[in-house]
Amino acid sequence: MLRSLYIRDFVIVDELDIDLESGFTVLTGETGAGKSILLDALSLAMGERADPSQIREGKNRAEISAIFSLNDPLKKTISSWLESQEFSAEDDGATIILKRVIDTTGRSKAFINGGTATLSQLKELSSFLVDIHGQHAHQLLLKSGAQRDLLDNQANLDGLVAEVKQLYQAWQTAKKQLELAKNAGENLQKEQERLAWQLEELDALAPQAGEWAEIEQDHARLANAAKLIEGSQNAIQALQDQEGNAEELLSKAFHEIADLAKLDSNLEDAKIAIESAQIQIGEASHSLNRYLQKIDVDPERLATVEERLKALHSAAKKFKVMPNDLPEKWAEIQEQVTAIKNSQDLGALEQNLSKTLAAYSKSAKKLSQERIAAAKTLETLVTAAMQDLAMAGGVFAIQIEGLEEGNAHGLEQVEFLVAGHPGATPKQLAKVASGGELARISLAISVITSEASQIPTLIFDEVDSGIGGAVAETVGKRLKELGQAHQVLCVTHLPQVAAEGHQHWKVAKQSQDNVTISSMQILSRQERVEEIARMLGGAEITDTTRRHARELLGK
Repeated sequence: MLRSLYIRDFVIVDELDIDLESGFTVLTGETGAGKSILLDALSLAMGERADPSQIREGKNRAEISAIFSLNDPLKKTISSWLESQEFSAEDDGATIILKRVIDTTGRSKAFINGGTATLSQLKELSSFLVDIHGQHAHQLLLKSGAQRDLLDNQANLDGLVAEVKQLYQAWQTAKKQLELAKNAGENLQKEQERLAWQLEELDALAPQAGEWAEIEQDHARLANAAKLIEGSQNAIQALQDQEGNAEELLSKAFHEIADLAKLDSNLEDAKIAIESAQIQIGEASHSLNRYLQKIDVDPERLATVEERLKALHSAAKKFKVMPNDLPEKWAEIQEQVTAIKNSQDLGALEQNLSKTLAAYSKSAKKLSQERIAAAKTLETLVTAAMQDLAMAGGVFAIQIEGLEEGNAHGLEQVEFLVAGHPGATPKQLAKVASGGELARISLAISVITSEASQIPTLIFDEVDSGIGGAVAETVGKRLKELGQAHQVLCVTHLPQVAAEGHQHWKVAKQSQDNVTISSMQILSRQERVEEIARMLGGAEITDTTRRHARELLGK
């Protein structure tokens, strides 16, 4: 489980060091307080891509550390992984420490138990430790590919899916090699000589995938460096430096509205919006200043880029392709040369094609059988969950339809169907499910798939949007039940869900010396009453909302 999380100088977090417990933990707070920032920080520690704009304004770097404690079954798996990757074990293998540091240049460093790690290693290790269900997960349910992946994950078929994909690629490669060999035709010597000089020229040029777009962008930047510098400087002046700048005007507006908001709470939203704009202006100015520090007029680099552009353009013209298609042309010629060499042994190529097809078919058929069995189980579980989520009588079904020819994902396509009312015929989600129904179905699937998961820490980021009332209470109870077997963290805006937590953390933001800082504290029983009352009643907390909050906590 996630034992502690340390964050320093990340977005609007100054310094935060929190200790977490097992069970069901809820995180609440007003909009913009920084609830999702905590999950963004954890995602960085788990290997997500970093952005210098995530560093708190005025600071040189951000740092995030996450400490996990492992139970015995997971300890064995993780220890084996650490050994294979040549990382040392901490605390007899019972502890994992992930750390990430990013600086204003865009560089980042990653560490596992103090040893330098790659982002792919962080991601791979984190996949054993944490599973995050994002707040927009329900939108993915409308995509057939996401539905197939979800079914496969629920049935723990990831290994078999990867095997099918690998075998499919081997089959397609064998098929292409045979076709090229058959089409090589007559006059092989002449064709081989023609391809040889083409390959020699492209080998010398060595065009890389995506290079043309990058080098065009470099050329545009270098050729217009003076204009870019002048424009960025003008923008900074308009935002911060010149008299009557945007930052100054926003500050004036904020102080005006802040005073008025004390008289009328209806102005609170306007105050928050202006404060947010101030933060955005500051971030934009900081970003422009960093940009000006990096950009420079560089005639030598410009000449090098122009020479490379000319070489790529000339080769593209010679081979009658677009410049960005040169890497593909290079690979194509390499394959043709290989095909000619193999063309005198068609029997071996045909045998290889038959062998790879048989291997793919065997593995894909096994995957089909597993999917059909898993679909029946998931249908039953989600249908049962729908009855408690204000969709009584509703039915969830999974349609598995065979393809004429298999692909990298197997021999069939997967389609989720739903009937929201008794007696209705299940149809595609996109055609029959409303936004609220889709959110509820997504949440039911997320909880069900998590129950079967061996991952110790599960995080739900506002996945309860689009629901309320008795349904929200049911969702809270399901998450609390899930917390009996897993550590569950949930960012929520629903008081019914927050009241079910074993622990309750509140995220808040405040201004210190005109700088916005996000903070976090664990709530006592009475503090939970106040926070849930706020969630029930908004800015004004009354005796009635407090009484309702106590009733929710009492349940």
